[in-house]
Amino acid sequence: MLKTLAVPALLLILTACEPGGQATAPAASVRELPIAAAEVKPRDLSRRLTLSAEVRARQTVRLTARTRGMVEQILVEEGDAVQAGQLLLELEQSEQRAELARATALLKQAELAYQRQAELYQRNLSSAAEYQAQAAALRVAESEQQLWLTRVAFGRVYAPRAAVVSHRAVELGEAVREQELMFELAGMDELVVNFGVSERDVAQLAVGQALSLQLDAMPAVEWAGRIRRIFPAADLVSRFVTVEVALPTDAYNKGVKPGFLARVNLVIDARQQALAVPVSAVLLDDNQHYVLLVQDNLLVRQRVEVGVERGQWQEIIAGLVAGDIVMANASIDMQPGQAVRIVGWRG
Repeated sequence: MLKTLAVPALLLILTACEPGGQATAPAASVRELPIAAAEVKPRDLSRRLTLSAEVRARQTVRLTARTRGMVEQILVEEGDAVQAGQLLLELEQSEQRAELARATALLKQAELAYQRQAELYQRNLSSAAEYQAQAAALRVAESEQQLWLTRVAFGRVYAPRAAVVSHRAVELGEAVREQELMFELAGMDELVVNFGVSERDVAQLAVGQALSLQLDAMPAVEWAGRIRRIFPAADLVSRFVTVEVALPTDAYNKGVKPGFLARVNLVIDARQQALAVPVSAVLLDDNQHYVLLVQDNLLVRQRVEVGVERGQWQEIIAGLVAGDIVMANASIDMQPGQAVRIVGWRG
């Protein structure tokens, strides 16, 4: 039994020895540093801006009283749709109508007197001064009648445009004074949202640009908006520039109301297909940017030109192509030629 075990042991000793009887040391293996890597590929590095503001009617008309009087008739309620020229309200105008009747009678009297005076003047039976005085009296009577026609007209309130009555400020029988608010009309065919955009971002927007909006009241619907105008100056305090976004003209008929909260996602500086690597993969040496490429498990220094930085990603303008593999957490202590082993991936 002992002889059987001795033979393999002897063969092992002979195998590990050189012909001169000296033992051979095992060859030293190359040490591979474990690293995390990232693949260079196109990414969306566009800068996005999320804003919110209330929906409002672009045109709101405030109708105020142009004369004093008591409200005699109200023909519309809040929420009613009205057409241009539609009668909304009438004030009690008995005194004004009486004055108009008096002015009309005086005008008729002045017209008759003028006709008589004109006949006499044509027959040389009156002087030019008398004729001119009667002509002036006629013009005064005409002006007086026009004055009371206007005051009577002030007692009726008409809609200046097609709109919806958004507010009614008076009640039947109430006495109103000049310039007192009676109605507010909103043009629901032009609903807009006014967003405040920083002066740094507004340069990336343009009138006519399309964008999509969402309303908190109707979260399942996406609304197509359009930048209608960009205000010419920034607010002196906030430094924000107002950007007016128009909703579709049928938005009100589909349920959108002024006061709804709207949210918009704006794409500022679009870069949907930008080659990118992790920010931590880019190093700087002597004002030159470089990365450490992984090729055949060895690090290779590669100079690159960088673009914008978005969060954890750095845009690469030149120096790399899609599919390249770089060390994700590069360090200036790492030397080209270092053997590495990828144990993890970024992105």
